[in-house]
Amino acid sequence: MENQTLPILDSGFVGSLIPQKFPFVMVDKLLSFSDNEVIAGLQVTQENIFENQGVFQESGLIEHMAQSVALFTGYQFYLKNEPAPTGYIGSIKSIEIIELPKLSDDVVTTVSVLHEFMGVTLVDIVSRVNDKEIAKGQMKTVLAN
Repeated sequence: MENQTLPILDSGFVGSLIPQKFPFVMVDKLLSFSDNEVIAGLQVTQENIFENQGVFQESGLIEHMAQSVALFTGYQFYLKNEPAPTGYIGSIKSIEIIELPKLSDDVVTTVSVLHEFMGVTLVDIVSRVNDKEIAKGQMKTVLAN
């Protein structure tokens, strides 16, 4: 894979950075990346398994938030030319869903890393549609050995 410049809008490449595979991929854009933050995106389409009657379901939004964290790790390893490890949600401290995205909405999610230690990452996550906050939470992810 050649080095990609940000933002990365190639959904196939973005999907290659996370362990989930179609139809469970809930990120299609990598908009920004730094040492302690990633901004990921997803356009809600009819093909999405979590879309139901024009609405993106809670479970899909939470999965999108978790995959945004996975994208942070996957892109870190990609930059080091190493295969990304598989990770798991260790815990969800809190998730508040204010509003569910609709069909063709672009969900933009910012993941801010609070702590990263020995494969455990604690993050704050905020998802927005048109700059309006629709969900937020805190998650802990754990890398598999």
